[in-house]
Amino acid sequence: MGDNRDARSSAAGRRPRSGVRVFDLIGRSVYRLRWPIVILWGVACLLGLPLAPTLPGILKAGGYADLSLESQRASLALETVLGWQSSSLIVVFHSDTLTVADPRFVSAARKTIARLVGIPGVGSITTFQDNPRQIAPNGHTAYDTIDLRVAPEDAHHLLPAVRAALRSDVLEVDLTGPPAFYADVETVSEQDLRRAEILTFPIALFALALVFGAIVAAATPVIIGGVAVVIALAALAVLGHLTDLSIFVLNVVTMLGLGLGTDYSLFMVSRFREEQRQRDTAAAVRVTVATAGRAVAFSGAAVLVGLLGLLTFRFMMLRSLGAAGVVVVSLTVLAALTLLPALLGILGPRINSLPIGPSWEMRNALWERLAGWVMPRSGRVIVPALILLVGLGAPFLQAHLSLPDARVLPVTVSSRRGADILERDFGASDLTPIAIVVQTSGSIFTPEHLAALDRLVRALKADPRVRGVTSIVSLDPRLTLAQYQLLYADPSRIPDPYVALAAHRLARGSTTAVIVTTRSSSIAPETEDLVRAIRAYDPGGGLHLMVDGSAGAAVDIVAALYQQFPRALLLIIGLTYVSLFLLFRSVILPLKAILMDALSLFASYGALVVIFQQGFLANLLGFEPLGFVEATLPIIMFCMLFGLSMDYEVFLLSRIQEAYRRSGDNTASVTEGLARSGQVITSAAMIVVIVSLCFVSADIVLIKALGLGAAIAVFLDATIVRALLVPALMRLLGDWNWWMPRFLRVGLPRSVVLR
Repeated sequence: MGDNRDARSSAAGRRPRSGVRVFDLIGRSVYRLRWPIVILWGVACLLGLPLAPTLPGILKAGGYADLSLESQRASLALETVLGWQSSSLIVVFHSDTLTVADPRFVSAARKTIARLVGIPGVGSITTFQDNPRQIAPNGHTAYDTIDLRVAPEDAHHLLPAVRAALRSDVLEVDLTGPPAFYADVETVSEQDLRRAEILTFPIALFALALVFGAIVAAATPVIIGGVAVVIALAALAVLGHLTDLSIFVLNVVTMLGLGLGTDYSLFMVSRFREEQRQRDTAAAVRVTVATAGRAVAFSGAAVLVGLLGLLTFRFMMLRSLGAAGVVVVSLTVLAALTLLPALLGILGPRINSLPIGPSWEMRNALWERLAGWVMPRSGRVIVPALILLVGLGAPFLQAHLSLPDARVLPVTVSSRRGADILERDFGASDLTPIAIVVQTSGSIFTPEHLAALDRLVRALKADPRVRGVTSIVSLDPRLTLAQYQLLYADPSRIPDPYVALAAHRLARGSTTAVIVTTRSSSIAPETEDLVRAIRAYDPGGGLHLMVDGSAGAAVDIVAALYQQFPRALLLIIGLTYVSLFLLFRSVILPLKAILMDALSLFASYGALVVIFQQGFLANLLGFEPLGFVEATLPIIMFCMLFGLSMDYEVFLLSRIQEAYRRSGDNTASVTEGLARSGQVITSAAMIVVIVSLCFVSADIVLIKALGLGAAIAVFLDATIVRALLVPALMRLLGDWNWWMPRFLRVGLPRSVVLR
């Protein structure tokens, strides 16, 4: 423990170390150039205003393309070998009173579909009259399929013209299918964002006014967050022309920009008001940037590290969220270190104008009393806090991870409504079957290959999870294998017209498709287990199987996500540990900080399972329980919130560290640090919780879950973790908090307190 004396021996008058000198210089420069800096940011914001609204039009749906996945290789084979279209729409016709047997039903459907002829990009149309399987057993619902002559990522451009043509005075007409689903997700996302922005700004301003007790002080964080978001959206509008960006970028940028903007501004403004009571405005700005500004820079670096983890994934959806997050966080930190102190330098004492509510000092006194209560009761605080957080996170051990389907959209949206009608009247998996691509080294129509294919089909039919199988050897249950072998003896001259048509669609050369409808939905655990069982099955005869379909894609993408996640985890945790080690000059504190972050995130994961998988509070929050947790959600939350939660750790430990360097008394330093930072940390967390909860109003369940998960994680982190668990643990660890082996101190500058 002798090494700790080195950390305590820093004199107040010693020259600031290089890191502090840098931020001290920034503070001096910003104050001197305060007016040019404000004007420069204002011009940038004005230039960004016309660009920002163009971003939604260039964002992309999907984002899970990766040909290393079996399901996507199978999909490519179906498209290139068998000629199946990867972009197709489904037009759903329904009537409560008419049936398909009624000529009025058929006539109305024909007139509706006829309007699609001639629309550029619309290919072949298969009507329910061409294929009777497209008529529901109850006769009140039928559907037509539309193949599109465009790539899946460009299909949404056709949707306005197609939707405009699909109208009927006789039938209910809905357009569904993947292109329609993604287009609706884009539209609803924009609506969600506008609603969240309308809610966020006035509520955040009101909350900040209560926190600061002054209207002018409350306005500055909103300005910083708003400016950062506008310029970030404009920058992404430019970036979107260079690379693909996900449609979820909009919501994530706004949530991060407003949340972090108010977070960092609150820390800076509160420190400025504190310093201004004993210094002039120029000195107050300088010290604010050198202390709180330095902590903001390290906090921003922690958030950036988390977002960089998203860039390690192969999927565009996650990479684009990481890139967008890096842009908005970088701009937010830059605004907090330049624009905000420039505004503070201009405002000076007027930052306290239009006062309301109790003074900041009165509320700090409450935190000092809380710290005094926690210190002598450390053991009794730690145990129940740990039990609570672990208990909240326990349901995550039962999480079922899958990919979203139409149920993430509200029931009023056409693609969701059409999907619901089809599921109700046709069955859970009729339109999302498992597609098995079977390939051989020669013609699939040889007797040996047909025999092996027949073994596969019989094994599938015997599985209780399977409801039906369609293949070239199961077209007619009355035919035997020998008869099929005779029929396909010359594939170019199949005598039965129905068999010839089906064989042409299902098989070509060395490739054939087997279509499996299941008894459960495509995202049910038993269906995903069936996919794995099919992949493990060896039918012999030289057949090679690849599984596609919604269930196959879900299994592949979820597996790929969580194979890549450990790499992101190691990057995030490693870089976070190093940055905190350099900031706090301690081996123990970074490790404790990482474990505390993990606890709050684990607890929020458990809450997501209870709410979105099991349906607790579903009616109150206005959504239908999914029965699963969207697979990317834990990853996005970790990469976004790990660094965000680290903000509070950095600001708390920075104040404790300042006190410890002055006094060398660990217990007194923890008490002082909590007293001085507790109010600002919980206030900042409250603003982030408010911003996050505004996104709970979203109609898209993924955005709703992300907003709620962030709110829960930040709330637990700022209350249970930072206010109770961290100070209690630091009290127990004592001087070991600041321990660092002597050999690690070589080359590190000595720490001092800036006076």
